[in-house]
Amino acid sequence: MILTTTETVPNKEIDQILGVARGSTVRARNVGRDILAGLKNIVGGEIEEYTKLQADSREQAMKRMIQEAERLGADAIVNIRFSTSMIAQGAAEILAYGTAVKFK
Repeated sequence: MILTTTETVPNKEIDQILGVARGSTVRARNVGRDILAGLKNIVGGEIEEYTKLQADSREQAMKRMIQEAERLGADAIVNIRFSTSMIAQGAAEILAYGTAVKFK
């Protein structure tokens, strides 16, 4: 599966647009991470616990998007984007989406 944030893939011609492929996950912080983040907030620096949570969330959303594109029979997903939104206090959705395409 070719993944790209561009609208085209070099040396490939899009034959068919199969539709939007999307994948999402909703994640919540946990008390242990919040305590460590609070301490880090005092001294400054990267809050690694949240960085890891965000990275894991993006990966899961990407995997789900790829699975949907595979179900559609896609060769690639072009114009990939990410979005995030608050669902509830301490919980956010990560959404990955793009256009599933088939090449000639």
